[in-house]
Amino acid sequence: MPRRNKITIVGAGNVGATAAHWAVQKHLGDVVLVDIKEGMPQGKALDLAEASPVMGFDCKLVGTNGYDETADSDVVVVTAGVPRRKDPKTGKYPSRDELVETNRKIVAAVTQEVAKRSPNAVLICVSNPLDAMCHVMYHESGFPRERVVGMAGVLDTARYKYFISEALGVSVEDIHGMVLGGHGDTMVPLPKHTSVAGIPLTELLPKDKIDAIIERTRKGGGEIVGLLGYSGYYAPAASVVAMVESILRDRKRVLPCACLLDGQYGYKDLFIGVPAVLGAGGVEKIIEMQLDDEAKAALEVSAQAVRDVVALLPYGK
Repeated sequence: MPRRNKITIVGAGNVGATAAHWAVQKHLGDVVLVDIKEGMPQGKALDLAEASPVMGFDCKLVGTNGYDETADSDVVVVTAGVPRRKDPKTGKYPSRDELVETNRKIVAAVTQEVAKRSPNAVLICVSNPLDAMCHVMYHESGFPRERVVGMAGVLDTARYKYFISEALGVSVEDIHGMVLGGHGDTMVPLPKHTSVAGIPLTELLPKDKIDAIIERTRKGGGEIVGLLGYSGYYAPAASVVAMVESILRDRKRVLPCACLLDGQYGYKDLFIGVPAVLGAGGVEKIIEMQLDDEAKAALEVSAQAVRDVVALLPYGK
């Protein structure tokens, strides 16, 4: 009998649990949900499994507080980490350095556990700060660069496409475009490379409206937080699953992902969001686009922002 695909998702919060939901609904494979909170991954896995007779999927779901159940996973998605929350006692937010170090320890420990049990897996980082945590996973796993990748560009691009479709009153399926760079305020949407059913976006919307869409895309995560009081999870989870599907089914989709560059776009040994071909081998190819001077300058700003955070990590010092 052919072996079933196995997906491990570390962090059974909103993003992790919703990713598990999308994954089994697409019949991508069996799913192991891992979380340190006792009862939570077990409960969410059981709840989702009980939906299988109704929704018609037969993937196995396991919830656990350990890692032995994750052995021989094909893909491991890491969403673990702490958000930047105000300390209720002091009323202060942790500094960037404190947040990076806290999440570095969490992501490093998780990576060590999953890497030794699934040495052939592709690792997908969702933890923030995304680009820096990719570096942590790369160094702690010892995996080749092709098998460590970050999810950000798929989400940023999805938001960008949705806002364009909303502005034009057309289907999201006819919007083609991409967002490069680091995840956050320095992301680099590319309006000159964006089209609607082949028609350049610049012919359909004036510059001020395009600029407003770009700004809304950059603040997309914050807009959700402002409405909900916490981060969004449907779109991030769907974005992760698009990557998982392309890898497990060897679809060779071209998706914007945080990849460790080796000279592409003029950068080396830095995780930056770029278009990549995702297949069974992970990042099978990085596609270099011809960027104009404005886009190159924006990408350099984004790259410097990533460098500044990576500089806080202990690797290579």
